[in-house]
Amino acid sequence: MGFTIGGLRDLRSGPRRRGRASECTAVAEYAGLWGWDVAPGARAKRGAGDGAGQCSCGAADCPAPGAHPLSFAPEVKAGATLDEVTAAWAEVPGAAVLLPTGRSFDVIEVAETAGRHALVRLERMGLPLGPVAATPHGRAQFLVAPGAADELPALLYRMGWDDARLDLQGIGAGEHITAPPSDLAGLGPVRWLRPPALDTACSPPEARLLVGTLAYVCHRAAPFCG
Repeated sequence: MGFTIGGLRDLRSGPRRRGRASECTAVAEYAGLWGWDVAPGARAKRGAGDGAGQCSCGAADCPAPGAHPLSFAPEVKAGATLDEVTAAWAEVPGAAVLLPTGRSFDVIEVAETAGRHALVRLERMGLPLGPVAATPHGRAQFLVAPGAADELPALLYRMGWDDARLDLQGIGAGEHITAPPSDLAGLGPVRWLRPPALDTACSPPEARLLVGTLAYVCHRAAPFCG
């Protein structure tokens, strides 16, 4: 990896630095410890007046205000050193932290309430789990091995869930998710339900190990998923 956990402690030290650098610290962890690429993202403007609800990218007709990468800002690549991360993020002050999917991981997304129930069941079953994020608009995002988004329809078919109406979707190649502690589309911060760890972030589980439980919970608890 590009640096040590001790180096991250140095980055966090001091109240003024903590206030300015929470996102920079997260980027350093994601790139340097977990081996993920990180993309600087736009933010939704807040407050009264003409700027309310608009995107920081400046496009009046932005289709995804506060929820897309900044076209002019290069990604921070996996394995970046602490100095490289600090220098790169200084060029995009206030940027949101976005994680490209389809590279180190894909995402299976369900309603947050269903995701919480599924997480309990999966932990009790002793199945391998990766990080799980919760968004401010009530979604749970399970990080799984790359390729899951493309495989999801076939997995659901083989498990007999293809005819069910499920609030369950895959997020894969060419897409991004907003990562903690960043704000998503002006709605509030994303948070971890199950944060990254050394034994899961670099090798998330295969989707086939989780999909059955996620589909079951969404089907049996329809109010939680729709």
